[in-house]
Amino acid sequence: MRLTLGLIWLTVFLPGCQTTKQFDVGTRPQFLVSQLSDGELKEKLASCLDKPIKRTRFSIGHRGAPLFYPEHTKESYIAAAKMGAGTLECDVTFTKDKTLVCRHAQCDLHATTDILLKPQLAAKCKKPFTPANPDTNEPAFAECCTSDLTLAEFKQLTGKMDGVNNKATTAAEYVKGTPNWRTDLYASSGTLMTHSESIALFKQLGVNMTPELKTPEVPMPFNGLSQSQLAQKMLDEYTEHNVPPSQVFPQSFSYQDIQYWIKHAPEFANHAVFLDGREAGEPFDINKPSTWQPSMEDLAKNKVKIIAPPIWMLISEDKNGEIIPSQYALAAKRAGLKIVAWSLERSGPLANGGGWYYQSVKNAIKHDGDILRVLDILAKQVGVVAVFSDWPATTSFYANCMGIE
Repeated sequence: MRLTLGLIWLTVFLPGCQTTKQFDVGTRPQFLVSQLSDGELKEKLASCLDKPIKRTRFSIGHRGAPLFYPEHTKESYIAAAKMGAGTLECDVTFTKDKTLVCRHAQCDLHATTDILLKPQLAAKCKKPFTPANPDTNEPAFAECCTSDLTLAEFKQLTGKMDGVNNKATTAAEYVKGTPNWRTDLYASSGTLMTHSESIALFKQLGVNMTPELKTPEVPMPFNGLSQSQLAQKMLDEYTEHNVPPSQVFPQSFSYQDIQYWIKHAPEFANHAVFLDGREAGEPFDINKPSTWQPSMEDLAKNKVKIIAPPIWMLISEDKNGEIIPSQYALAAKRAGLKIVAWSLERSGPLANGGGWYYQSVKNAIKHDGDILRVLDILAKQVGVVAVFSDWPATTSFYANCMGIE
């Protein structure tokens, strides 16, 4: 069985010329396949390790490729596209002067950028850095928001790997919090981007776009910007860049945002993605429909077409400890909802049950190869149409091997 993987090429024909575009999934698929238990799935995937791949919309770059690259940076996005991701994500929030920018949360700059190492900008943080107090066991803390800075100030920052050191006594120690299963090798020059810049880059890369409208962490309206104006402003920037609505998949955890797009921007709402965060409420059980409000049928009746829950909500364990689709997943399919799952490759090594993203099947998760086993169940039994991944090479490789368009 060959487990070698060289460079992977795809020839793309453009009007008037011929160019060769290279997609490279690297060696991680090889590693994951080697960790699979012997059987039909391993044999199938191993047979594809030396085959060329093409870009696939099944593979979504979750914030780019943040397993190795600072999230929501130009470098991270380019890396994800290089791995064959057919769709890239910009999480959308805003600056003090109401410019839309790509950040996972409005108030995460202390964890994802070098703001605390720039005294003039750090002084503008909503909650400046406070060192850890070993006597009281109080952790180090800071809170820095995009809305604390103007666009010009925001653009002075450099993206870093997401993470903080809660035991830090200095700001320099605090920002060095990268989990040991990620890396800082590619974090020296993370270029932050506005939402508009991300659109231009994604057009250049030839990918679809899935912006997530983040829940504001400041009172709205903000300097005259209302929530509905924010929801519209995000879509307007795609129109300004002449991006067809068919290439845009706007997302939100807010049901109100989804309903706003359905009512006021139906051409975009046709691909709107309802990010399901209902599991944060009580009670919630993926195998008890009475705990899901609104129901799958009500979502479909109200013109929601795509639902996107975390991976663990879509899978469960049967009495023999085998991974199977959850009742939640089956109900979504019966209601006619398309399903997108998030987020693969975000949990680190899976030897101890996989953590939050695999909590519903923790007894069945033993090693990293189970990433591919879960992905196979999501694709073949749950029927997801796409999967967010922090390392899109994995999803691109799988989709190409299995012939998923």
